Amino acid sequence: MQRTQRVLLARLARVNPTTAFLAALVLVLVAFFAPGVVGGLLLLALAGLLGFLLAMTWTVQTPGARAVRLVILTVLVAVALLKIV
Repeated sequence: MQRTQRVLLARLARVNPTTAFLAALVLVLVAFFAPGVVGGLLLLALAGLLGFLLAMTWTVQTPGARAVRLVILTVLVAVALLKIV
């Protein structure tokens, strides 16, 4: 793992889980109510961040947790693409 990735993950580990959840919720709600392309791009940005976190934590997740996270990520990308189109 690169140094910058370790630093980013260390900073993310210090974030309050409630704050992270509320920030993600606000981003999703803004994206859902924003017009087409803008909302879709916000959702794609969120999906990119979640994909990065999934890739960084892949080895410590159980196979069931991996499957659920992949399904959620796939649904998020699909919703984002539908919103753009």
